[in-house]
Amino acid sequence: MTKAAPNIGFVSLGCPKNLVDSERILTQMRAEGYVVSNSYEDADLVVVNTCGFIDAAVEESLQAIGEALDENGRVIVTGCLGAREETIRRSHPEVLAVTGAHAYEEVMTAVHAELPPPQHPYSNSLPPQGIKLTPRHYAYLKIAEGCNHSCSFCIIPQLRGGLVSRPIENVMQEAENLVNSGVRELLVVSQDTSAYGLDTKYRPGFWRGRPLQSRLTDLASALGELGIWVRMHYIYPYPSVDELIPLMAEGRVLPYLDIPLQHAHEGVLQAMQRPAASEKVLQRIAGWRDVCPDITLRSTFIVGFPGEGESEFDELLDFLREAQLDRVGCFTYSPVDGASANDLPGQVPEEVKQERMERFMQIQAQISQERLQAKVGAKMLVLVDEVLEDRVLARSSADAPEIDGSVIIQGGWELDPGDFVEVEITAASEHDLFATPADIQD
Repeated sequence: MTKAAPNIGFVSLGCPKNLVDSERILTQMRAEGYVVSNSYEDADLVVVNTCGFIDAAVEESLQAIGEALDENGRVIVTGCLGAREETIRRSHPEVLAVTGAHAYEEVMTAVHAELPPPQHPYSNSLPPQGIKLTPRHYAYLKIAEGCNHSCSFCIIPQLRGGLVSRPIENVMQEAENLVNSGVRELLVVSQDTSAYGLDTKYRPGFWRGRPLQSRLTDLASALGELGIWVRMHYIYPYPSVDELIPLMAEGRVLPYLDIPLQHAHEGVLQAMQRPAASEKVLQRIAGWRDVCPDITLRSTFIVGFPGEGESEFDELLDFLREAQLDRVGCFTYSPVDGASANDLPGQVPEEVKQERMERFMQIQAQISQERLQAKVGAKMLVLVDEVLEDRVLARSSADAPEIDGSVIIQGGWELDPGDFVEVEITAASEHDLFATPADIQD
C-alpha cells in the first residue's frame, strides 16, 4: 500500500515581497512531493511565514503562530519576524524551528527534519511558473532582496539583509514563464526597486540572445516587450527614476509610479534619514507630468514622527495640496523594536498622531475624489479582476490590486478575470470609478 504524501499547512502574512517568498517555498514543497493542506486538522505540520515590520505586524504574526499551535501543534516559523527568534520563543517556546526571511533552504531543512519528503517527488507536474498565490491573471515579480538604506524608522535591513539583486536573465525567464501561464499583469517589487543592480555594478546578462544590464530601466524596457501590463512598486526617489517616465509615455510600462516619500519637511526627512528636498520633488513631479500626462502617482507618508510639530505638519499638508498625488497612504509613526528613531527627542503623543492622520486623509480624500471625477466621460482600458452576477470589478492602469480602487462595471457581462475591456467612465466616488463597456478584447 502506497503511503500518503505528507501534508503541510501554510500561513502567509505581510507584504507582496513576503508573498513571493511563500510562493517559492510552496513551489519547492510541491516539487519534493509534499501536499499543501487547506486546514490545520489535515496537516502534519504548519509553516507560518511572518511579518515583523511594525508592532501591529509582530502581534498579528505571534497570534497566527499561536493559532497554528493551538489547532495543529507542530509549527515551523519563517519570514521577517524569524530574525528575532527570541521574540517568537518568548511567546511560543514550543515552535519546532525558526528561520529568517527568504531563507528557503533553511525552511526546507527544518521541514525535512520533522517530516521527511516522499520517495517519489512530483516536480515534473509543476508548472514552469511554480505555485502562485495570486489570481491567475496577475503576479508579483520580485527582482531583489534586502535594502542598503538606514531609514531611522525601519529595521528591514536587520530583518532581510542588504541589497541582493537577482540576475536579469533569471528575472526575465520568470517573467516569460508567468506570461506564458496566462498572467496579464506583472507587479515589479523589491524593498528598493530603483536600486536594482546597484550591488552587482549592473552586471550584464543575456535574454533572447542580446545583452541586458541589470539596471531598472533596462529591465523595465525588456519587460515592456512581453505584451502585458508592467507596474512598478516601491520606487525609492533616486534621480534615475526620471528615466522610467519616457518608457511610461511610450506605453512600455504602465504610467504608474509607487514612490514612498514619507514626509515633506526637510528636518523631519533628515531625522528619518530620507532624501530631504521636497521642493525638488515637486519640480520632478511637474516634470514627470510634462513627459507623461497620464501618470498615476502613489505615495505613503508617516505623520507624528518624532520632532514633527504643527509647523512641520502644516508643511506636509501644503506639499500634499501642491503635489496633487493620485493615491496616498498615511500611517501614524509607530516605534519598531530596534529602530534608531525610538531614541529621537520630541516623541508625539498618540492622540496627536491620530488627529493629524485624520486631517491629512481628509485633504487627500478630496484631492483623490477630484482627480477621479476628472476622468468621468473618458474611455480607458481596464483589466477584469472579478465577475459577479450584477457587476464586474476591474482595474485601470491607475489601480494596483489590493491597495487602490476599482473600476466597477454595473450589470452582468460575459467576461472572465484577465480580460481586457475598453470602458467609458460614467461616475466617480472617493476611491472607485463606475463604467460601461465600450469594447471587449480577448
